[in-house]
Amino acid sequence: MRSLAMTTKRGSGAQPHRRAASLAPLLAICCQIALLGTANAAAKDKAPAEADASATVPSAYELQVLYQNRTWVWKDGAAYFAKDNRRLRAWTSQDTSWVAEGRWLVTKDGKMCMEAAWRSKDYPGKLGRTCFSHRINGGNIEQRKDPDGQWYSFKHSAEEPSDEYKKFEQGDTRGAQFEETRKLVESKS
Repeated sequence: MRSLAMTTKRGSGAQPHRRAASLAPLLAICCQIALLGTANAAAKDKAPAEADASATVPSAYELQVLYQNRTWVWKDGAAYFAKDNRRLRAWTSQDTSWVAEGRWLVTKDGKMCMEAAWRSKDYPGKLGRTCFSHRINGGNIEQRKDPDGQWYSFKHSAEEPSDEYKKFEQGDTRGAQFEETRKLVESKS
């Protein structure tokens, strides 16, 4: 098999390297496009890291103010973060009814953790810990589920309808549903 540089059209009188020379600009353009794509991808990879570097961690007090005496309402349940003794009560009714009771805590490194035992009619419960990390980025609070969840907008400095924090209600607004669900879980039927 002949190399591209040695191939010529018969009868064209072309020089042996002329075809290779005509492909050189095309090859150069392809290399530039590839390099630009790599540079853009590297810049995109650096952008979140730069945003991370400028982010700060909210204090334990700031997190306490966000959560205490509030109910976090979910699609199929809720969690209440009591002010006194940082008690936590939660319930959900996905496929089956579940309740959890325990405590919540905040840390100086921007975490809010829930230590609770989730139980159902068929499962007696086991104490577990679920934590969420928080950071302040550009005046907005971002949150992620630990250990490796994706960062998402939790609370903007100017409220937005998509903020997760819009699902928080002042007080124990779903206490009655918790009690109903707890009774279902504890019933002997």
